[in-house]
Amino acid sequence: MRTLTIPTTSEMSLTKVCNALGDPIRMKIVHCLASSGEKNCSAFEVDHISKSTLSHHIKLLREAGLIQPRIEGKHHFYSLRKDELNLRFPGLVKMILQTGGLH
Repeated sequence: MRTLTIPTTSEMSLTKVCNALGDPIRMKIVHCLASSGEKNCSAFEVDHISKSTLSHHIKLLREAGLIQPRIEGKHHFYSLRKDELNLRFPGLVKMILQTGGLH
């Protein structure tokens, strides 16, 4: 099994975070996690997109440091790294919640 890339709090880049949030689907995923907590990727309420496209969006969010996975057997659960984001970029999670996940 390959190791997933997840930056530490100090390695999070504002440029990468903003780039990841610049897509409406990724913003919707992050808003969903910010407002409801951990979810399995099949539970994301995003437009009708393929599994591979959803996986791509999740990968970009993970590599930017916004989300972290928890793997249980074949199931992947994702959660927003709220504490780390609030530490590194104060107010970012609050702003995401205020947008309603829309661009």
